[in-house]
Amino acid sequence: MHFAICNLKNLNLNKVFLIGRLAADPEARTTQSGQQVVTFRIATNRNWTNKSGEKQEQVEFHTVVAWGRLAEIINQYLKKGGLAMIEGRLQTRSWVGQDSVKRYRTEIVAEGLQMGPRASSVKDDYGSPRDQQNNPSQALPKKDDSIPVINEDEPIISDSEIEEKEVKIEDIPF
Repeated sequence: MHFAICNLKNLNLNKVFLIGRLAADPEARTTQSGQQVVTFRIATNRNWTNKSGEKQEQVEFHTVVAWGRLAEIINQYLKKGGLAMIEGRLQTRSWVGQDSVKRYRTEIVAEGLQMGPRASSVKDDYGSPRDQQNNPSQALPKKDDSIPVINEDEPIISDSEIEEKEVKIEDIPF
């Protein structure tokens, strides 16, 4: 049997995938150089049953930053409560605050997006449907077929449903 030795010191990966709902509408701004940037928070839930049989839930909030054309798309199409899958990387920034204390923030820099299904009617901040006929400015944007969408009724494949295949040592590329 022949084993290839892999040089792991040059192997690095910083990749994040999040599927969750927006905690608030995205906040868009433009840098002094004219580049579009958007920041938003996405909530992800973790559900489990504890040893006592009680259902538990933990919510995590993640700050996401997107730049350029991706920022424009997010600002145009994503709204509070909307489902989205974000692909990106972790990045930690540091700065010194006005109180001379060094602060840190870890964010996800978005590199890809898949939007969830759009609601059939738009709701206002109080959960009531907006009247789109009397106020067309509040209507949903037209569908853009070039942007992939997560279908709400499509089943999500779990790890247990993935067929395992035997890996041959000669098929490993390193």
